[in-house]
Amino acid sequence: MPFTFHSHSGQFCRHAKGTLENVVKAAIAKNMLALGLTEHVPRSRTQDLYPEESDLTTNDLYTAFHAYVDEARRLRKQYGSQIHILIGAETEYITHDTLDELKHLRKKYDLDFLVGSLHHVNGMPMDFSPELYEQIVEHCSGSRSEMFRRYFDEQLVLLQELQPEIVGHFDLIRIFHPYSTGVEDPLLQADIRKLALRNIDYAISYGAIFEINTRAWKKGLRDAYPQRDLLQEIMARGGRITLSDDSHGEHDVCMHYDRALAYLREMGVRQLHYLCKTAEGAVQVCVLDNATEHEFWAANGFS
Repeated sequence: MPFTFHSHSGQFCRHAKGTLENVVKAAIAKNMLALGLTEHVPRSRTQDLYPEESDLTTNDLYTAFHAYVDEARRLRKQYGSQIHILIGAETEYITHDTLDELKHLRKKYDLDFLVGSLHHVNGMPMDFSPELYEQIVEHCSGSRSEMFRRYFDEQLVLLQELQPEIVGHFDLIRIFHPYSTGVEDPLLQADIRKLALRNIDYAISYGAIFEINTRAWKKGLRDAYPQRDLLQEIMARGGRITLSDDSHGEHDVCMHYDRALAYLREMGVRQLHYLCKTAEGAVQVCVLDNATEHEFWAANGFS
């Protein structure tokens, strides 16, 4: 305990490191209760390959995803007595066809859950590099506010179409915003904040869990995703919260969980939610009360 429901490995993700098995072993070594495996879903258009995938085809991505599910099932069988493993995927939404393909993929592989993440705006990747982020700004007529509006509008479509169990890095759009230069946060604008709150309300309405994603600290942001202004809104509305490291290899497992513990305490988060499977194989939401007092933190030197 506790857990993460957002993870990757270099075996199936070009910008991660190591094997999926080593990620599982690292989680076991830290006495985690549950581990959600969530490699990226494959993309079907050549133009959506990242620069790091220049030697791959879209068929290669589908082959890799099939291999991922096979390996995840093997690992669950081998290590299931030591850690609760759920097999899922992290979403993409580039075009509407992407969502249709994902629905088919989830059914085909009988995935336990989805992490609903948006990595593109206007069909362009926003979190790959600051340079590509700024290109999206240019495509939005130079308006950062318009880019934020489109992000939250596209995020709503993803939530409505897929109803993912976990909402991934809710405000990822902030990743490369130039806060350090004094540029105003678009989320301070009433109309944009209204869009974010609309999405929060919708996700809560169908029972989604919002992850506190510690990878934001690796990107230099003040808080984990979501930043504290939106986390406060989620909590005020009774939204359910979990914890994720968004690990990209074994060395990222529980990354920044020391800061996460302090953040949970500062924000008054006392209860965390996590996914678990019944003996019959049904996925359900479990609750960890007094989460910041759990022995996991001290055992790993986080408290």
